[in-house]
Amino acid sequence: DLVQRFKVKKFPTIIMQRGAKAEVKETYSGEMKFLPLKDWVGVFSESGMGDKVAGGAGGKEESIEEAKPWLVQEVPELTAKSQADICFKGEGLCVIYLKDGELSQAETDMLTALSKKFTSQLSDRGAKMKWMWMNLNVETEFKTLFEPAQLPSAVVFNPHKRLRFTKLDHGEDNEIKGNEQGISNLMDKVLGGDARFKMVPGQKLPGWAKRDAAGKKAEL
Repeated sequence: DLVQRFKVKKFPTIIMQRGAKAEVKETYSGEMKFLPLKDWVGVFSESGMGDKVAGGAGGKEESIEEAKPWLVQEVPELTAKSQADICFKGEGLCVIYLKDGELSQAETDMLTALSKKFTSQLSDRGAKMKWMWMNLNVETEFKTLFEPAQLPSAVVFNPHKRLRFTKLDHGEDNEIKGNEQGISNLMDKVLGGDARFKMVPGQKLPGWAKRDAAGKKAEL
């Protein structure tokens, strides 16, 4: 029975199976409207999800999901390798959660919930927000650019035409935290047209940290 096989608990439900052996399953959790559905499907079709790519030095083939794990992560990490796919070469604004270290599961859940909330609000406006996080303990030059008053924090980055960003205002006494409420307030400012965007100096992004194959920052 298909309902039991795919563990469907409510109707309607939209499920996508991907990968060379249909081993990757995605369940759509957004609004049942054309634009959000189109965007959801577009993420996978435009990136060639399920395609095979040859490994380096004659190594084994791997799927796009294995070669580019950030394409299937709910809240991907913004790095030198992922930046074009998840932020700087696509449509919309980038909501970047700033951390001094790794992202926890609780933070992933919080950001996923915020993403769904604001995607629902934006679906009728044709606007798009992409959610991600950045480890400022590794990406130190971006820490210099963003100058967060405290961490965790968040910025909304506009990568189109003129590079600019607006950041979470933590208040005079740092009483506003980089939590669900603080990020919601930042999003409301951006969507309401009240956010002040700062130009990136020289219109050039800072240098990205060089990482080894395991994703750790390489020693200089």
